[in-house]
Amino acid sequence: MKTRATLIGFTAILMWALLALFTAASGKMPPFQLSAVCFLIGSLPGLFVLATRPERIAKLRQPAKVWLTGILGLFGYHFLYFTALRNAPAVEASLIAYLWPLLIVTGSALLPGETLKWNHVVGTLLGLGGTALIVGRNGFDFDSAYLVGYGAAFLCAFTWAGYSLATRRFEAVSTDVVTGFCLATSILSLICHLMLETTIWPQTSFEWLAVAGLGLLPVGAAFYVWDFGVKNGDIQILGAASYAAPLLSTLVLILSGFAEPSWSIGLACLLVTGGAVLAAKDMILRRRAVPA
Repeated sequence: MKTRATLIGFTAILMWALLALFTAASGKMPPFQLSAVCFLIGSLPGLFVLATRPERIAKLRQPAKVWLTGILGLFGYHFLYFTALRNAPAVEASLIAYLWPLLIVTGSALLPGETLKWNHVVGTLLGLGGTALIVGRNGFDFDSAYLVGYGAAFLCAFTWAGYSLATRRFEAVSTDVVTGFCLATSILSLICHLMLETTIWPQTSFEWLAVAGLGLLPVGAAFYVWDFGVKNGDIQILGAASYAAPLLSTLVLILSGFAEPSWSIGLACLLVTGGAVLAAKDMILRRRAVPA
């Protein structure tokens, strides 16, 4: 069961790899407007399940701390991420924000029944190194003028790591509540959009398809399977494997013609893949030890 749940959680990472491609293809919608639309679309599968199986609506009755954690996790992460990108260069902000897998792996030692091992830490650090090569392939230039953006990026990393670790502690809570998290995030994003942005809608059917793809996969289904994975799978392996997302995202952009290949991407492949295998060492050895 744990291995299966870990693999299900990993599909979220595969979907997040499509985030940059779909975002690039979605046109010029402002970030909060895009977030509002995508999270609304992302809530539709959950609403469909609740409509066809109304007995599951009772699972939405959860303590306030569960709702607060989920809404702060989804909306808080995206609010801080957009703030970081607005107040600091995208490369540096992305690298800082992508400290969250490292924070998940190290923070997992505080969870009941979890033990932090050397291969988890080393594997995650290798993934971090690979991510640095990806997001910093054009160089880094940390500037004190961007402290607000850097600070928002740090808070962004801690927010998603904290949400993921807290979700593990709510393992008895049904994944159905993610539907409510998505709806609340959509409403809060809409409020931010109306206060801070000018409305711009997609101009072509292709852009609308990209927006729909965003809402159904990386900003939709990914949060449901991630919730299931961190509650029932190996959160340390999922944390380390999360560094594959920026790598896979870059590879998808290259294959789609939005980016060019380079030696740094090849080295990043080795670092991220090696780090993920090292972090998953115990799970791999366990599977080999099971008799056929």
